[in-house]
Amino acid sequence: MKAITNMDARKKISLVAPFYNEESNVRPFLQQVHAALAPVLGTYDLEIICVNDGSRDGTLEALREAREHHPQVKVIDFSRNFGKEAAITAGLDFATGDAVIPIDSDLQHPPELILEMLAHWESGFEVVLARRTSRETDQALQRLTARAFYEVSRYISHIEIPADVGDYRLMDRKVVDALKALQEKCRFMKGLFAWVGFRTTVVNYRVVPRVHGKSSFNTWKLWNFALEGITSFSTLPLRVWTYLGGLVSLGAFVYAAYLIVKTLVFGVEVPGYASLMIVILLASGVQLIGIGILGEYLGRVFTEVKNRPVYIVREVIGP
Repeated sequence: MKAITNMDARKKISLVAPFYNEESNVRPFLQQVHAALAPVLGTYDLEIICVNDGSRDGTLEALREAREHHPQVKVIDFSRNFGKEAAITAGLDFATGDAVIPIDSDLQHPPELILEMLAHWESGFEVVLARRTSRETDQALQRLTARAFYEVSRYISHIEIPADVGDYRLMDRKVVDALKALQEKCRFMKGLFAWVGFRTTVVNYRVVPRVHGKSSFNTWKLWNFALEGITSFSTLPLRVWTYLGGLVSLGAFVYAAYLIVKTLVFGVEVPGYASLMIVILLASGVQLIGIGILGEYLGRVFTEVKNRPVYIVREVIGP
């Protein structure tokens, strides 16, 4: 994409920032964004899509007040909490910029990185990923499970989800339009971002600790988030049970043959209770796990066929 040559061709940048109980971060976030983008505000138009994802504190009131000082802010107020994936989806739907950048409102995504993203975008890249260089702000269990998720995803998914890359990225308008065409209800945005493709490059950054507030993501939510990602972009968990069932059946056939030969050679023995219970429990456990995997996929099919909207907007505040 060619560089801007005159003021009539000014491009617009859209920042998409989900807010959930981030009252104390509203003002610092907007101040840091404007300070970081000050060198290019004369070159680009700017809009900041702030999605209030059903916050229970004073986030909405803080966003209303912020609009008095930052007219570029547009507030999308949800009717309830729909989750971060829905908030990002709404932000993409309402964004009108030539480049759209989802960014966390907790200030762990440095706004200063946007200048480097814009430089890569102007050089012709359609997606610029922000990759974290460390996970020192995460707990040990979160670091372990994140590494395990990316390793498992790499082997079982038909797309490659970049490791240590979250929602923070720059996307060209054509990329956003492609994402808006994807109408699935169970949305794992990292996977959808990777699925659409386009010319991509990476910039690195270091995550800083949160200054205000507390993350709403706990270990249980992260586990369900990872499960959503695996089931959204891989059918291997379903396919593997065909092979596992074949192995269990083969083992049962071999064991049956062994019992027949043993009976013919040594005569009939009273069967042992322990061995019988082990076989029953093993087979039952395998069946229940298989049913559970089927249930995960069936639940997602159930969600899709209901065709409910991903989010509901209560109010739009701003231009």
